[in-house]
Amino acid sequence: MFLLRAICLSCLLLITQQALAKTNVAPSPLSYDALLSNYEYDFKVNYFNLESQKQSLKMAYIYLKPTQANMPAVVLMHGKNFNGDYWTSTAQYLQSLGYGVLIPDQIGFGKSSKPSNYQYSFAALAHHTHALMNSLNIKKSIVLGHSMGGMLASHFALMYPNATTKLILLNPIGLENYLQYVDYKDTNFFYKNELAKTPQGVKNYQQKNYYDGKWNTKFSALTDFMVGQIQGPDSDKIAWVNAKTYDMIFTQPVITEFKDLAVPVKLIIGTRDRTGPGRNWKKDGVDYELGRYDKLGKHAATLIPNAQLFELDNLGHLPHIEDFERFKNVLQKALITK
Repeated sequence: MFLLRAICLSCLLLITQQALAKTNVAPSPLSYDALLSNYEYDFKVNYFNLESQKQSLKMAYIYLKPTQANMPAVVLMHGKNFNGDYWTSTAQYLQSLGYGVLIPDQIGFGKSSKPSNYQYSFAALAHHTHALMNSLNIKKSIVLGHSMGGMLASHFALMYPNATTKLILLNPIGLENYLQYVDYKDTNFFYKNELAKTPQGVKNYQQKNYYDGKWNTKFSALTDFMVGQIQGPDSDKIAWVNAKTYDMIFTQPVITEFKDLAVPVKLIIGTRDRTGPGRNWKKDGVDYELGRYDKLGKHAATLIPNAQLFELDNLGHLPHIEDFERFKNVLQKALITK
């Protein structure tokens, strides 16, 4: 009996040790393919098929129908280092006010197709978005663009003024004509930079530049898809596509066309933002400081006919992520003012 009890105790100890060992196993590193196939968005993702540049492409999108009759749709355009999923809180808030919400992943981003041999341009992306809207019978919309999405939204409003009832720009890049101050770089330059990215480097960049050194699980989660693609099976393809989309930012300025905007424009600016593409390769002799959003918002408002500026002090590049309560109050004002 004593021997049997000793054997049972030994078995129990072994089982306990194995269970503890399992709980201490390090989690597998994030890994996502080019289409983020295993990356879950908060809303159901749909796909719009299109033909462009002799290629069959798929444009991922989220569509939330209006909850009140006769309410327009708001089209949300994401930034370069993001995808449509970071609009969740904004989309829920807009729908609570009765609006419909359309959130495309642009071609080259998120869950949409990422053709390697493709001429990426804001005009092409705006064209695809307009085609998507037509497929959903959205004839007019409020267009809200953040970061690079602000450049795209501006181009959209210029190309399709009859489909744009209002343009809202949230900390858009493109408030400066970058090649006026920085050297042009070939796509190979950006490709090498993309290949050199590390998961920790991505987080460090966003912590420093987006959140003024602050960091939490919410901010970190927004880097998961980038970290997973750096560590994923399509890392080389992602690096090349990301490099190609940088070219739009430098070679397709929109600030020179702000004077031609014929729709109501609202600027929502977190004044602590210092995002300045090309800051590290300025032209010789240029001492101009890029990315001073505390000044850029005011300047842009003077260039755009009848623009209205809403400044959010002590917020950076992502007001809708950093402090949603403050952002939503300003967003509501931007939505209801003419």
